[in-house]
Amino acid sequence: MEKITSFTINHLKLLPGIYVSRKDKVNDTTVTTFDIRMTRPNFEPVMNTAEIHTMEHLGATFLRNHQSFASKVLYFGPMGCRTGFYLLLAGDYKSRDIVPLITEMYEFMRDFEGEIPGAAAKDCGNYLDMNPGMAKFLARKFLDTVLYGIDDEHLIYPAD
Repeated sequence: MEKITSFTINHLKLLPGIYVSRKDKVNDTTVTTFDIRMTRPNFEPVMNTAEIHTMEHLGATFLRNHQSFASKVLYFGPMGCRTGFYLLLAGDYKSRDIVPLITEMYEFMRDFEGEIPGAAAKDCGNYLDMNPGMAKFLARKFLDTVLYGIDDEHLIYPAD
C-alpha cells in the first residue's frame, strides 16, 4: 500500500502552524484540508483528551456560526495523535488565506465564558471529558507563540 500524504511529512521538522495538508476535487469543488498543528510532534507533550474535546466543541460551534465561512465548513476535529486539528473547507485555499479565521477562532476559545456548547449527556457521547481552563490556556499559547506574527515557516510544510 502507498503511504497516505500526511505520513510523508517529516514530523521531526514540523513546527506548530497552519498547513495545507491536501486538496481534493469533489465534482467541480475543491476541498482543502488544513493541518492546524498546535504542538511540535515528538518534541512537546501532546494535548490531553479533555482540552482537545473542549476545543473541538468550541471550534466547531464558532466555525459553523461564522458569518463568512459557515457554509464552507465541512469538518473540524482533532488529530488522533493529539497534536492539533484538521479543518476541511469547501474551496481552494492557501494556509495564509485562513490565518484571520483561525486567529478569530482561537481568540473565541481563549475568551469563551459559560457552558461549553454541546457539553450535556443528551448532546455528546462523552460530555464529562472537558477541561475549559486548559483549553483556554492552550488557545492563548497558540495565539501568542504561533498565530500572532505567523510566518512562512509555520505556513508551509518543511521540506524533507
